[in-house]
Amino acid sequence: MKKLEIIIRPERLDDLKNILNSNGAHGLMISNIMGYGSQRGHKQVYNGVDFGGNLLPKVKVESIVSDETYEAIIDQVIDQINTGEYGDGKIFVYDVYDAIRIRTGERGTDAL
Repeated sequence: MKKLEIIIRPERLDDLKNILNSNGAHGLMISNIMGYGSQRGHKQVYNGVDFGGNLLPKVKVESIVSDETYEAIIDQVIDQINTGEYGDGKIFVYDVYDAIRIRTGERGTDAL
């Protein structure tokens, strides 16, 4: 199992959810975050709010997926979420040792 931590522009969230759903990701966690990367957080207005400083709004999506599907998800995210501009985001991949569904006690991929 792999944990995908995908940080994207907020306006691309629906596209990412469609990618995850079409690849059998059964759950996800979404967090609104602020940050910057290579673009150093150039000044930007978002939803009428001037963020000044150097922090830009981003969305972090976390999902645990099978070893068989994570590469396909990454390829689709790169193809469909990419705008070719700074600030498109990052994908981090972590190995997951185990998962346990609390309600039933199921473990591993059965718990997903």
